[in-house]
Amino acid sequence: MQMQNQNQNQNLKGTSQMPAQISHGGHELLDTHEALSTLIGSLEQYVLYEQHIESQELKTMQERHRQFMSQLYNTIIETLKTGQEPTVDTQIYHMDQSNDVIYGMKPSAPKAPIQSVGQLNDQCISGYMQGVMKSTASAFTMTALEVTNPVLRRVFADSVPNLIEMSYEIFLYQNKNQYYQVPQLPTQDMQTIMNSYAPIQGNMPH
Repeated sequence: MQMQNQNQNQNLKGTSQMPAQISHGGHELLDTHEALSTLIGSLEQYVLYEQHIESQELKTMQERHRQFMSQLYNTIIETLKTGQEPTVDTQIYHMDQSNDVIYGMKPSAPKAPIQSVGQLNDQCISGYMQGVMKSTASAFTMTALEVTNPVLRRVFADSVPNLIEMSYEIFLYQNKNQYYQVPQLPTQDMQTIMNSYAPIQGNMPH
């Protein structure tokens, strides 16, 4: 990212008549405002969830997510204000969960909305965390498509895979605890869909 951003900044300086710190379009700033508001909401919701978490594993995950998103927030703020490569580049999030997915459905008690805070449990909290990641990843993707400043665009674009990784980590935790069950199609139907596409033959376009 560092080399890419340096090149992008050089191009920016060579083509823009404005200083880097104000090289932002109006649509870009409004979308950035929306994305940052979503990220702030995500961090604040994580604060609310912390006191209700029972599982140490989920608590550790929540703390790691919150720390990562806090650094990301600071990186975006700095890039927004300067238009230059941030002091701390976009990091890469490494999840702790294994990639093993449990397929199939097991009978479970019907679910209904809780009626009091005392009913909050790890299934609820992990579901809320999943919702946070999905909304933030969506906001960042839409913003990356609208940003004109090359460095800020790259920060948003590079952050989306990290949000996806955190979302997947939450899913894996939910799945192994049977909070999120994964049904499958019958084997014949799966094979029919998987075999319904063929590769392009001949010379590929250049």
